[in-house]
Amino acid sequence: MNKDFTFTIKSICLDENYHPSNNTRITTNFANLARGSYRQANLRNALKMIDNSFNALANWDNPKGDRYSVELEIISVDMDIEGSGKTFPSIEILKTNIVDHQTNQRIEGIVGNNFSSYVRDYDFSVLLQAHNKDQPNFSIPDNFGDLHGKLFQYFVNSDAYKQNFNKMPVICLSVSDNKTYHRTENQHPVLGVEYQPNESSLTEQYFKKMGLQVRYFMPPNSVAPLAFHFFGDLLNDYTNLELISTISTMGTFQKIYRPEIYNANAAAGKSYQPNLKNQDHSLTQIVYDREERSQLANEQGKFAEKHFIKPYQTVLEQWSANYV
Repeated sequence: MNKDFTFTIKSICLDENYHPSNNTRITTNFANLARGSYRQANLRNALKMIDNSFNALANWDNPKGDRYSVELEIISVDMDIEGSGKTFPSIEILKTNIVDHQTNQRIEGIVGNNFSSYVRDYDFSVLLQAHNKDQPNFSIPDNFGDLHGKLFQYFVNSDAYKQNFNKMPVICLSVSDNKTYHRTENQHPVLGVEYQPNESSLTEQYFKKMGLQVRYFMPPNSVAPLAFHFFGDLLNDYTNLELISTISTMGTFQKIYRPEIYNANAAAGKSYQPNLKNQDHSLTQIVYDREERSQLANEQGKFAEKHFIKPYQTVLEQWSANYV
């Protein structure tokens, strides 16, 4: 049964001329920036912020702060359940590539940035909400995230993944605003100071089912920790430049999407609780519609239910029960 699941991987460049395609998840963060009258300025400014952040972190042998630039690819993964040629858009992520203008080298970065998934939209926006409707206390459905986690692991272990990417993905997310994070003594030259949460979050548990561990670091020049979800050994499996490509990309996007946390005017202290109502923050010169994104997540969760979960429910349940 496992052989029935095949993946097709497509790639397009994310630059200031990018226009979202009709089948792109429009809640995907970079697609949100690439619409409306400010689309080109949005993209140009965001990409410049990424380059500036990268050079600030990769400051050795870089006296003018302009040695590197980051190129981004949008990776779209379509899934064929039955081998019929009919596919479902399962995953969309960004891949970084680093251009060293001093040596004229193009260095492969890390895949996994800005991870998005229709099935995750379904789990959080449809399944979880329906489970808790009219209930006095919040709870998690049985087997919540199991199918999504197994599908993701199946993908990263597939021939399609191995043929396209040299290393396992790293998914960098915002910290949770209902957890407290405590600074540790551990410090990495690029990732920065490590923090530890007081308890596990639902997102952390969900990504654990995808086979991912998590560590929290506040990089130099940052004001809040980022959550790094990864396989293997985050600190030793990736080069400094690879890690910087993820930090600069996702740090920039978080400043745009979560300015209350990542563009705050005061840095996180020894004990830190993120606050999305924090008024002491600065806004970037980039237009982003957070309310629209939240509404569209519900629509896309329903799309996944209609075109993926319900039509293939029996096949998916049988596959999930047998997949180890």
